[in-house]
Amino acid sequence: MTDNFICPEAFISPLVIEDAVVMALAEDLGRAGDVTSIATIPAGTKARAEVVARKNGVISGLPLVAAAFRKLDRQLEIIGHAKDGDETVAKTKLMTISGDARAVLGAERVALNYVGHLSGIATATREFVRLIAHTNARVCCTRKTTPGLRALQKYAVRCGGGFNHRFGLDDAILIKDNHIAVAGGVRAVLTRARAVAGHLVKVEIEVDTLEQLKEVLDVGLADVALLDNMDPATMKKAVEMNAGRLVLEASGGITVQTAAAVAETGVNYLSSGAITHSSTNLDIGLDIEI
Repeated sequence: MTDNFICPEAFISPLVIEDAVVMALAEDLGRAGDVTSIATIPAGTKARAEVVARKNGVISGLPLVAAAFRKLDRQLEIIGHAKDGDETVAKTKLMTISGDARAVLGAERVALNYVGHLSGIATATREFVRLIAHTNARVCCTRKTTPGLRALQKYAVRCGGGFNHRFGLDDAILIKDNHIAVAGGVRAVLTRARAVAGHLVKVEIEVDTLEQLKEVLDVGLADVALLDNMDPATMKKAVEMNAGRLVLEASGGITVQTAAAVAETGVNYLSSGAITHSSTNLDIGLDIEI
């Protein structure tokens, strides 16, 4: 049960939320449950708590917060004051939970771990989006995600205003330098890829030099070219050479310091692994009302 917390610009399966919460609660509660709360808080004690943002940022993960608390007690009253995708300031109340105190304390850490981590990703993504807003480029994530958390982390990117690259190896054909080397060159690898690609499957190929890009354009079988680790001056030449024929994606070490310069070259997408693998956790806490 996710209430109305999901970001309207994003999408996530309720089964992903359910599985993530069950896995994390099982890890945290172990074999005996929350022995501290059981030992110190009388059964039936009620509590009221508020989930509060302690720093400015973009929120993501509230559906998991609600699901974590409800998994321990479906009778808890949960009132939302924000939704995923909202940009908030420090001391903003995000959610109020009322009911069984043991359930509230038992789910607290799992709930905060998820919302803090995902909000950090959404906040980092929003900064990239802001930096390139004066261009037509879009920022997207990569497969550089924490194992088991990919769907959640990619959801957080959407909450921050970014876009998703492929979710897995089965989403699209992305030919990297090692594929080219093993397959025997650009023409050979593109010919084989196009021969088996369905009509809804895109074919993207990585290029390291302008010479490689020219060969890709001459072959004419790709949909997207990934400009790997090119400097902005070279990217700009690549955009001119491409003349709108392929979608162009810039990748490789793009940071908040370089994002604007890369976007200004005219590429269509900037892919960043940093927004998922290196984002700082957003400080969000749970305050018990006395």
